[in-house]
Amino acid sequence: MTGNEELAHRFEEHRGHLKAVAYRMLGSLSEAEDAVQETWLKLSRTDTDDIQNLGGWLTTVTGRICLDMLRSRTARREEPMGDTQDTARAYVPDPVLRPLSHIDPAEEVLQADSVGLALLVVLENLTPDERLTFVLHDMFAVPFDDIAPIVERNPAATRQLASRARRRVRGATPSAEPDLGRQKQVLDAFLAASRAGDFEALVAVLHPDVLLRADSGALVRGAAASKVVQGAKAVAEQALMFAPFTQAAEVVLVNGSVGVVNARRGRVQSVMGVTIVDGRITDMYILADPARLERLEVPRPAV
Repeated sequence: MTGNEELAHRFEEHRGHLKAVAYRMLGSLSEAEDAVQETWLKLSRTDTDDIQNLGGWLTTVTGRICLDMLRSRTARREEPMGDTQDTARAYVPDPVLRPLSHIDPAEEVLQADSVGLALLVVLENLTPDERLTFVLHDMFAVPFDDIAPIVERNPAATRQLASRARRRVRGATPSAEPDLGRQKQVLDAFLAASRAGDFEALVAVLHPDVLLRADSGALVRGAAASKVVQGAKAVAEQALMFAPFTQAAEVVLVNGSVGVVNARRGRVQSVMGVTIVDGRITDMYILADPARLERLEVPRPAV
């Protein structure tokens, strides 16, 4: 094995971990892949004799790359571009899909779908520096001394960043129903009511302050446009409007919790994840952006 082949082999041993870091940082599977690939390019151009801890080096480099990507993304969103602000509020991160039968409690926590959509949505509202510090320290136990140079702060200030991010995350992520069986009962009731056109049954399964985020992409207009809808009655009306599209809906795992894939004629039309608390749906996350849906890995039975 040549030196380059050995280095590539060592990098591949860390690829899954790096993708998990990048996915949490970016909420985009394709951008996470790009960040990991950029990390490999930097490694291939670096003298590895001075790297004592390859895993730690790769993690911090990936974090720095993701931070630059987040800062660039934030700058673009701050530009005045019509309904950009509304589209940003409705943003739904890329979901990770698995068949419902794919339930293995012994799976590694680094797997991408171990982080829920609710948390990823909250992370979108952090500043890039807060997100990096929270992800690297709280999720991957990277010391503050290693994070500080990335965010150009001293360790004490970096610790404050993480503390501020932690408070925001805890305040915005309720303790959701952990049992997949009970999750499925609630989601099945929602789908049955939607298909039957039963408005009262829909309202009954929704939390009074349920929040719906529907991300159809920036270019989609009309009834399917990106939107944020709040309140049980308003969300139930939306569910009835799109009830015909739920006839072929299939329940799958969306980031480790129950969700739905809607497909017609072999093409995915939307993916929906939900947060369920005390037997009611409190949050709904619908991705209907055609360009992003095409890039998703969808469980084979769904299509």
